Amino acid sequence: MNQEKSGGMLKDAMILFAITLLAGLVLGAVYQVTKEPIAIQKEKAKQKACMEVFQDAASFETIGVVEQDGETIFMPEGWAEQGFAGVDIGEVMKALDGSGAVLGYVITVNDHEGYGGDIEFMMGVRNDGTLNGISLLSISETAGLGMRAEEVLKPQFADKTAESFTYVKTGAAGDDQIDAISGATITTNAVTNGVNGGLYYFREVLMEGGSGNE
Repeated sequence: MNQEKSGGMLKDAMILFAITLLAGLVLGAVYQVTKEPIAIQKEKAKQKACMEVFQDAASFETIGVVEQDGETIFMPEGWAEQGFAGVDIGEVMKALDGSGAVLGYVITVNDHEGYGGDIEFMMGVRNDGTLNGISLLSISETAGLGMRAEEVLKPQFADKTAESFTYVKTGAAGDDQIDAISGATITTNAVTNGVNGGLYYFREVLMEGGSGNE
């Protein structure tokens, strides 16, 4: 290899390195600039979702996050055996009235078995087990099918009292039944199973574990 060719390769390598370094610096700068606004928007979305599923609460107090930061709150035994292996419980908050009394809980649920990936939502559950409703945080299902979860599924979980829900394709006949989205059984199953996981967590951990009496 002659010196001219070797020098050209070195020059090209230096140019590539400079471009890569510059791109990295630009991306880093963009991240720093956008990090705070994104965090603020996420916090606003979370607060909005909390109020949607617990409208009469005056404030919300975080208990902890499951399997994070040293497992500040725990998972119940037999979670997978109950059929919730694909469901994660995230942040859990107490819903408080103006005097600080606990009205119930807001539970963040992430079901990994949606047709398009994760479906994340918050659900509000009163101390007596009544499900106030759910608020979808993140969903990427098929347009016109699974993406109709907001329109079709969400309203059906409002103000219901049931230990668990099942979905049907022929018309719900009781409070514990949900009408499936036509052509989107996988999405319907993911949301329903996620809600059931949240209710199970509420009973086995928040109530039986004593947190509900604090």
